[in-house]
Amino acid sequence: MIAAEQLRRIAFWSLDLREGEFEHARRGIVEKSFAEGSYICHRGDRLESWTGVTAGLVKLSTVSRTGKAVTLAGIRAGGWFGEGTVLKNEPRHYDLVALRDTRMALMERSTFLWLFENSVAFNRFLVRQLNERLGQFIALAEYDRMLDATGRLARNIAWLFNPVLYPNLGMQLEISQEEIGLLSGLSRQAANKSLQILEGKGLLRVEHGGITVLDLERLSRYGG
Repeated sequence: MIAAEQLRRIAFWSLDLREGEFEHARRGIVEKSFAEGSYICHRGDRLESWTGVTAGLVKLSTVSRTGKAVTLAGIRAGGWFGEGTVLKNEPRHYDLVALRDTRMALMERSTFLWLFENSVAFNRFLVRQLNERLGQFIALAEYDRMLDATGRLARNIAWLFNPVLYPNLGMQLEISQEEIGLLSGLSRQAANKSLQILEGKGLLRVEHGGITVLDLERLSRYGG
């Protein structure tokens, strides 16, 4: 069971729950650590828990039948995901990899379903979350076909600052250029070049060990 103050810190959705709902939620959550480079789950695995990233960085990816590796999304600390898989009670359709030492919050499926059945606030959160994720994956299909490397990188960074998925987390993120490249399907050198272009246009600032987004709206539309 997770401590109440920890749940409030790592899960913005918990702040809107009623007292009984909040207590039920925290009794069904545990935290677990994963080393850099380790698989949290493989495609086809049954990860029964709804998952949140409490520290670190996670990549959702898959491999096509032709062997092409495709990054679906990056999840930074504060992000929660996998609700569709839990609701449908099916295997994961993607690999889940820790890009750095990562700590995860795991909510057991029975707790998730109880909140789904009993909490209006939780359902409102789920509707917003699912709608935003749908938009993200539609956009992924679009800009993977239409944008150049810098455009794809810009959009991927912008999603890490999405105000619906990551509310109140600010415009600064600890992330390496190698990690940005992995999330965007680019080499470190190509990622570095694209970051320099975006920095030159005043959209972000590259810092030691991270980035600060200066214009999220323009970054999210870059190349379109």
